[in-house]
Amino acid sequence: MTQASESEVAGPRSRLVVGVVVASVLTVALLTWAKWLPYAGRIPGLAADGAWPGKDILGVGGVRPGDAPSWSAGTSFTWAYAQAVWRALVAALLISAALQTLIPRAWLLRVLNRRGRLRSALAGGLASTPSMMCTCCTAPVAVGLKRRGASTAAVVVAYWLGNPLLNPAVLVFLLLVAPWQWTVTRAVAGLVVVVGGAALVARLADRRPPAGLVAPEEEDDPPPSLRRYGRALFRSSVILVPEYLVVVMLIGAFRGWLLPLGGSSGIVVVLMAALVGTALVVPTAGEIPVAQGLALAGLSLGGVGALLVTLPAVSLPGMIMVGRAFGWRVTVATAGVAAAGGVLGAGLLFLLSA
Repeated sequence: MTQASESEVAGPRSRLVVGVVVASVLTVALLTWAKWLPYAGRIPGLAADGAWPGKDILGVGGVRPGDAPSWSAGTSFTWAYAQAVWRALVAALLISAALQTLIPRAWLLRVLNRRGRLRSALAGGLASTPSMMCTCCTAPVAVGLKRRGASTAAVVVAYWLGNPLLNPAVLVFLLLVAPWQWTVTRAVAGLVVVVGGAALVARLADRRPPAGLVAPEEEDDPPPSLRRYGRALFRSSVILVPEYLVVVMLIGAFRGWLLPLGGSSGIVVVLMAALVGTALVVPTAGEIPVAQGLALAGLSLGGVGALLVTLPAVSLPGMIMVGRAFGWRVTVATAGVAAAGGVLGAGLLFLLSA
């Protein structure tokens, strides 16, 4: 190999290394700012008081179960939700653009696309735990991974749902402010949904990539560049964020009709809690005050167990954000897996508390 050809090879390699370093530093800095430091700062207070601070986000604006939809209910909920998640959403958009443009695609696929659906699901679940985002905030990252060719098992359930369900900070929060049975229920049911559900959903994935995506073997992997990063960030921001906010506002407007569960018991209530929890959207750890408030209002253990799994796992806004990238068949199947996990959580909490 001549000196000229060696320099030509060294150039792209050095750009790849720089891209990986920049993406890694950016990801760690953003997660430290948006997640790790805020969560670490919350733990001492929870350990000292043993009680969750603040109110249930579904009740902001004075909305109560059974209240009719209103503009005030929609705007008050959207504002409260945006205040809770804006840091994580900004971090998710920036990280998603980095994964799409700065990290070599072959490296990502080597980490996530393992041999066999269960292995891919386990890899995706493990990769999701450090970021600890809610289902809506992790959606841009999951879409970015899907665009790079990550498998359905690794991305759709394992990474997308692993973020909220296997969030180690939320498990610690639950252990500090709620009965230990709640933590065990969340951990066991979450693991089943993330790993086992991933394999089930992957079987339903279409062979052809959804519209707008490119199969891994057909996609070029150009060297990292600031221009490509900016384009990826702009595309995610202008497409995902507006539709996300619109659906969040609709959920907020109709939330009075969506959660009339207090003081009820029986299998019908468990099914209602699983379905409603799959549609509603809450910020990270927002399911804790919701479940505590409804438990005090008389909701059965089964209903509480269902909400502990479904409220963080999937939401209608999150489904809208990932639907085009994952395919609607896979997205709906993922929601079904989350709802089934809620029923499993209901049974686990009932057995553990018996």
